[in-house]
Amino acid sequence: MFKGFNKSTKPAETEKKVVALEAANAVTSNALRSLNEADDKLADRLELKNRLHTALLERLNLSVIDKVQPDELRREVANLAQQVLADEKRPMKTEDFKQIVDELMDEVLGFGPLEPLLADPTINDILVNSHRNVYVERFGVLEKTNVRFRDERHLLRIIDKIVSTIGRRIDESQPWVDARLEDGSRVNAIIRPCAIDGPSLSIRKFSRKPILMEKMIELESLSTEAAALLRALVAARMNILISGGTGSGKTTLLNAMSRAIDSHERIVTIEDAAELQLQQDHVVRLETRPPNPSGAGAIFQRDLVKNALRMRPDRIIVGEVRGAETFDMLQAMNTGHDGSMTTVHANTARDALTRIEQMVTMIGIDLPLSAIRNQIASGINFVVQLNRLSDGNRKVMSISEITGMEGDTITMQDIFVFKRTGKDENGKVLGQFMPTGMRPKCAEQLITSGVDLSGTNIIRM
Repeated sequence: MFKGFNKSTKPAETEKKVVALEAANAVTSNALRSLNEADDKLADRLELKNRLHTALLERLNLSVIDKVQPDELRREVANLAQQVLADEKRPMKTEDFKQIVDELMDEVLGFGPLEPLLADPTINDILVNSHRNVYVERFGVLEKTNVRFRDERHLLRIIDKIVSTIGRRIDESQPWVDARLEDGSRVNAIIRPCAIDGPSLSIRKFSRKPILMEKMIELESLSTEAAALLRALVAARMNILISGGTGSGKTTLLNAMSRAIDSHERIVTIEDAAELQLQQDHVVRLETRPPNPSGAGAIFQRDLVKNALRMRPDRIIVGEVRGAETFDMLQAMNTGHDGSMTTVHANTARDALTRIEQMVTMIGIDLPLSAIRNQIASGINFVVQLNRLSDGNRKVMSISEITGMEGDTITMQDIFVFKRTGKDENGKVLGQFMPTGMRPKCAEQLITSGVDLSGTNIIRM
């Protein structure tokens, strides 16, 4: 029954297992101790910065701080930090001291812990989930940072500093706000009571240098032929709807396409928060306004679209249609304002038309669906669909032409599509941009408009 049982080796094996288990426990204990020490060190550093910042605010005259030269201000901040550290008899390495002075300068002149993230060109999105957790997106992938705010009050002060620069407000009566930074970066903030775990802040960074069509080709967001077609459509004053999900690159593509607009044309842009970076000189930028504390004075996109029609525009560009302003945008497209462009949230080109239809019904006018669809079919010429793929890359998935109506259905045909073929070993989505072989219905119109179609691959279709 006990054949093969080795009494002499069994205790030795057990002893080895016990030793291995003790070693593993020791490693775990050391790791936990290191984490606790790191947390204590970070908490101590945040507390020191808080004391220095408080002392700095007591000494500085904030009303004239914007008139002080940065070098002079930095000397004052460094002297104050040295004095406080000397009083506390707390030595600090030169590199640590320089870093704490940099952080204090960010608190006074900028947006505190967010400044290094805003200055990092590899970061596309900054996502603050309460004062303890800050995430960023790099190259389409989310990662957690070691950036932290001192406490919830510190985060609220930074949020208020951001929104107040453009005359917006955020408080318990209005616990969320859309805002923008000076460089056009989009900001959304929401606080308690709507944000259960504490204030949340989302920043969609905009490149200081606009991304051009050539860069998008380099990034494989679209092909050379598709880019040439988009330039031709803009130059020929086609009305274009850019569709895509959140973060798919709709505004980036709209900015890139806008460079094909003739510099002699008068452009009026309408946005909730100004993000467009048009390079032409003759641009009038309009922005909505939220209600004042008494609930009055709000200016909506629909009001601005109506006003834009009286401003002698050659083109109207609406940053994004979200509601009743869609009807007025369609009216503009159908009444001589050719070359207008806008964006909409949708997953496919067909879904984009459905969303436009639904938003038109929000105006409350009893219009038959056939009339709304006729307005869409005659007003919009092309739908450009973008998607953010599973590997984080953004692609133009299709360029579709609206060809008219068949009964009560809007008809479309794809001119260019992105065909997926699989994934490589690193998870990158593989595929290629392909012309479908369908000749655009507007091809002759493009040619008679004097547009160069030699690089679009459509004149051979």
